[in-house]
Amino acid sequence: MQMRARIAQEAARLMAEQGITDFYVAKRKAARHLGAPDTRNMPRNAEVEEALASYHRLFHASEQAEHLAELRTSATQAMRFLEDFSPRLVGSVLSGTAGPHSDINLHLFADTAEQVAMFLMEQNIPYDSKLKRFRLGGDETQEFPVFGFRAGEHPVELTVFPSEGRREAPRSPVDGKPMRRASLTDVEFLLNEAK
Repeated sequence: MQMRARIAQEAARLMAEQGITDFYVAKRKAARHLGAPDTRNMPRNAEVEEALASYHRLFHASEQAEHLAELRTSATQAMRFLEDFSPRLVGSVLSGTAGPHSDINLHLFADTAEQVAMFLMEQNIPYDSKLKRFRLGGDETQEFPVFGFRAGEHPVELTVFPSEGRREAPRSPVDGKPMRRASLTDVEFLLNEAK
């Protein structure tokens, strides 16, 4: 049990300091660092996320709170800008575990991904695009288009779901439950609460 907790703490440190975003990669690397590369007693992603929150509180409390507020402020600006696509904030900026390497992750909803691409082009925003796989209800997985750009200092990642995708959030990589999604009003509330 002690090795499991040590792996969770080391994985959290790696995620915070090196910007690793994949829980599996962080846990495997942590296990190697701790001399237990073949262990089968890996911590759950939720345990690593909890250790990550603790790591930020212990080692970067004031800077992390300031950085998180800055990321959430940038997120609200991006959400206002993208309001036609009903943006929702997800991920580490919403959960409060965002570190210096974190992206602002937004879920957008449109009839086609091309609508979002056209909007970004019309606004002269350079972006890159890719596909990202998400787990939906059950064991079904599906790829969705993702557009990435920089808003000032912060990278923003926009995942485009079909308009009807508002009803069912993909599964969280942390706990397997539907991802928590926050509206602009929700994020503004979080910002005001932190003041």
